[in-house]
Amino acid sequence: MGIRTLAARLLRSAIAVSALAATLTACSGVEIQTDSVDAFASHGYQYYKWRTAPLPATRHTSDPTYALDPVMRKEVNRILQEKGYVLDPERAQFSVDYLFATGLRDGASPEQASNISPIPSATMNRQVDQASVDNAIALGGVKETNNIVLQFNDSARKSVVWRAMLTNIVEDANRSEKQQDIDSKLQNNLARAMKDLPAAGSR
Repeated sequence: MGIRTLAARLLRSAIAVSALAATLTACSGVEIQTDSVDAFASHGYQYYKWRTAPLPATRHTSDPTYALDPVMRKEVNRILQEKGYVLDPERAQFSVDYLFATGLRDGASPEQASNISPIPSATMNRQVDQASVDNAIALGGVKETNNIVLQFNDSARKSVVWRAMLTNIVEDANRSEKQQDIDSKLQNNLARAMKDLPAAGSR
């Protein structure tokens, strides 16, 4: 293998890991929106399957989904099985699927500016801190986001019964992070998203 070819492969792997790291930050930096669990809980599910097969393992792509896929499956399986659900494609009553996509959000402020208000204070006897206002405006605007949608589908009815969306504003897409840190952050955020799901078989 030539040096140039090896260097190109290493670069692609580094880009993939960096992009995945940008997907997940500390728990406080990830916005989580979930559906009510009522519809899911009403069916008393016990068995599930994944709607799609795992992505093939490869180090030769810059697509972060290939790095995300095995971590996502491992953590979702772990959380569901801790709640008593059984991975059984033959008897599956619901299927698990997810989507990873980037997006843009207008008017968003990054995490570093979360304590800065773009509106001057109207508190009596207090001077307006114009520097804080200027910082909020400079740090606001259109921001890139990474989004993961986790979805459960009723196998018989072919309809969605529960969904969670995890959104993170990308602060530094070039920041690299160790794989174990990525695993830990995804584990924490999925646990937050799935915490209200009922135990298997309960109605």
